[in-house]
Amino acid sequence: MNAAYGLGAVLLVTVATLAIGTWGLRFSRTTSDFFVASRSVRPGLNAWAISGEYLSGASFLGVAGLVLAFGGEMLWYPVGWTAGYLVLLVLVAAPLRRSGAYTLPDFAEARLDSRVVRTLSSVLVVAIGWLYLMPQFRGAGAALESATGLPPWAGAVIVAAVVLANVLAGGMRSITFVQAFQYWLKLTALLVPLMFLLVIWLHDGGTSPASASVVVDGVSGLDWSNPIDVGGDHPLYSTYSLMLATFLGTMGLPHVVVRYYTNPDGRAARQTTFVVLVLLGVFYVMPPVYGALGRLYAPDLVASGGTDSVVLELPQRMVGGLGGDLLTALLTGGAFAAFLATSSGLTVAVAGVVSQDVFSRRLEGVTAFRVAATVGVAVPLLFALVARDVSVATVVGLAFAMAAATFCPLLVLGIWWRGLTAAGAFCGLVVGGSLTGFAVLDRLLVTRDHGWFAALVAQPAAWAVPASVLTMVVVSRLTKSSRPAHVSRFMVRLHTPEAVALNRNLENG
Repeated sequence: MNAAYGLGAVLLVTVATLAIGTWGLRFSRTTSDFFVASRSVRPGLNAWAISGEYLSGASFLGVAGLVLAFGGEMLWYPVGWTAGYLVLLVLVAAPLRRSGAYTLPDFAEARLDSRVVRTLSSVLVVAIGWLYLMPQFRGAGAALESATGLPPWAGAVIVAAVVLANVLAGGMRSITFVQAFQYWLKLTALLVPLMFLLVIWLHDGGTSPASASVVVDGVSGLDWSNPIDVGGDHPLYSTYSLMLATFLGTMGLPHVVVRYYTNPDGRAARQTTFVVLVLLGVFYVMPPVYGALGRLYAPDLVASGGTDSVVLELPQRMVGGLGGDLLTALLTGGAFAAFLATSSGLTVAVAGVVSQDVFSRRLEGVTAFRVAATVGVAVPLLFALVARDVSVATVVGLAFAMAAATFCPLLVLGIWWRGLTAAGAFCGLVVGGSLTGFAVLDRLLVTRDHGWFAALVAQPAAWAVPASVLTMVVVSRLTKSSRPAHVSRFMVRLHTPEAVALNRNLENG
């Protein structure tokens, strides 16, 4: 590929991102604008923004790479990432917005009346945020290296710099407009090249992907439906654990949850989630098709370990020439937008927590937010530059597992069970965070392929989530005398629709 086209696409996306962020700056004047866009984002725009930030590099590049390497069972990833919003819609979206909190730690403190639980929640938000940010930076470096020839560190630094510039300028208000734009850019960037690739595939006779022979670890003839975790010994366990992580982890991701605080009310939060389900469903039709085409036209990427680049490789292999260069440039721009959008949302979520819990006593609101954002980007960027090479989707899956084992039990029990106590929540968060944290460290530092221990560490949600929930319930039962005095009133607030509350206030006033 002509590197100039790829660099041009990256430059255009960068300029557009900065321009839209600067335009959004006109609306960012107060601390509330920086944290939650003054809770005034309408459902349609918020759904575009949520979809824009949620569809990360793992969605744009990683899903296709997993389908290329491991077959159709990898469709559990996009199915789970989408279905997680259905769980969020049913159990969490509206009550969470009615809580009036700015962040997950705010909710924890308001529900449990405990500064200790708030502090632990803040630590977990930062841990999950950094764990999710690291693969975004690494993926950006790999994508730009494949498309432009730049060294891997260059893409990571460029993404970090652009994200930081936007977040420092206007916070959540600016990022909302940027992420909404980037959803449609990513959708277009995948759809247009795919139309050309499918025409060529049909012209070649529409050969079934099942007939492709792929070589993995020296073994040829990998089936199309080969189960998840091709190198592992317990594929059924891995599949169910992955499903649990993706279904339940979405509601615990800090950059997803914080966007629901930007809705005007609980009804708008539900409307937003419904639209998000539609937008994600449309998007996730396409990456698996790229993976399927890759099994025909780029099977060598499996043996070389370059499966994450299959989306960027296909236009040159199937179209070639100037047309291939232009299509690859469009895909490069879309991939770069994916890294920018998700990184921006994560930075805002981490900065909101760090500024409130670390810098708020020394600095004013907006200044504290900007300092926290700088720290929130610098640390994961450093880890991304020095960490061991692990696929984008693998690290993102671990972030989902940690969120599922910590904030999912806290939110579901905190919203729907008045018996949850501060001691129960604290112990459950410690258990879930410690178990998944160990799995993360083991996965990033050690290579394991076989045996039950390797399977349990690779997909920890199946045992970490039940352990966390059981801990919260048992400890809460043992400490029920410490239940907050205001819990009944708070539960009424969470579950009373805004229209009912307004009518009641009018009657009393």
